[in-house]
Amino acid sequence: MKFRKSLIALSLTAVALTGCNQANVQASAPAEVSGQAVLTTYADIAHATFEDSLITAKALRKAVQQFLAAPTEANLQKAKNAWIAARVPYQQTEAYRFGNAMVDDWEGRVNAWPLDEGLIDYVDSSYGADSDENPFYTANVIANKTLTLGGKSIDASVIDKKLLAETLHEVDDVEANVATGYHAIEFLLWGQDLNGTNPGAGKRPAADFDLANCTNGSCDRRRQYLAAATDLLIDDLEEMVNNWTANGAARADLFAKGEKGGLSTILTGMGSLAYGELAGERTKLGLMLHDPEEEHDCFADNTHYSHYYDAKGIKNVYTGTYTRVNGTVVTGASLSALLASKAPAVNTEMLRKLEVTEAAAQVMVDEAEKGNTFDVLIGENNPQGNQVVQNFVDALTDETRTVEAAIAALNLDGIELEGSDSLDNPTAVLAE
Repeated sequence: MKFRKSLIALSLTAVALTGCNQANVQASAPAEVSGQAVLTTYADIAHATFEDSLITAKALRKAVQQFLAAPTEANLQKAKNAWIAARVPYQQTEAYRFGNAMVDDWEGRVNAWPLDEGLIDYVDSSYGADSDENPFYTANVIANKTLTLGGKSIDASVIDKKLLAETLHEVDDVEANVATGYHAIEFLLWGQDLNGTNPGAGKRPAADFDLANCTNGSCDRRRQYLAAATDLLIDDLEEMVNNWTANGAARADLFAKGEKGGLSTILTGMGSLAYGELAGERTKLGLMLHDPEEEHDCFADNTHYSHYYDAKGIKNVYTGTYTRVNGTVVTGASLSALLASKAPAVNTEMLRKLEVTEAAAQVMVDEAEKGNTFDVLIGENNPQGNQVVQNFVDALTDETRTVEAAIAALNLDGIELEGSDSLDNPTAVLAE
């Protein structure tokens, strides 16, 4: 499935003071925070969130190492639990992706999706044997020590970080050839989810990694892949944590844009994630097609939490507050406080809509606890479930309208938010 992106241009209009005497309004307005202080909080939260992502990835690696040392079903479940826990802080980083080129360029190494899992390992016959768009659709590097690219042989005899990152990831310039990151690890831990829009996640047996009692062949190479992918995830996260330190490249790039450029970056990240990415590509597209292949955490059936924490990350950025995995809170001057002094009605509206979105996401989480995970909710013959998902899409879309109002209130020009054909041109999606 190709990843679709489009851009929507915003029509920016100034927000004027009306009604009461302007001097009286200004006198009673909250004290204005500086734009520079807002950028500092934004960068501090970025560093903390990526650092938490690294901490939980290291916990995942420890669980994976324990599982490989003793490949039991109980240890496999512990590794799965660690993967789910690692997703909590990482998903809250995604509001930093759009607007920060350094993050966006890097993101594909750790969170690319959807993926053609046949590149990595064995798949069910229902997956199909080939693809017109991807010659590596069923390459199965775990079972094959050599691959062929452009008539040339690729040595895959040792599965290590270099092979995954430099040779296999997006091999042949096909974005679906995802060899690294959270979703490659997810597939290795869970295996394919063959339940369609019925309840149930992937059911890979622990014995797929058991050298003494190997199932499905190549257990030694599957172990190599899982270990290498987990180590590589940590390497990539360490890079991004360093980019947001006091002297880090991403922080320096943010402040080099100046106050208006930095504020534009924040609002671009909020609006693009809310609208084009989360409401569109990750939610509405799957709902339109009733297709579980469009589910973000599709092997683990963790998409409800993935979406919840994406939305939470937008709220963190706006309110300038992030609760770390150890319970401590990072907080400071916020975009909310800045807007409260310049356009209080917009700020009030934004805070309300963030709460509405979070409540809609919570309903998906609650449904998942009952067994109605995202893939079940988007099923073709599930109108009630479909409405739960549509409510989330509607809340995000409505939230984005207020992001546009915030952009206008701050007189920020030239901002383009990410779009999605599923929202902007649905007939094109259905025609494919």
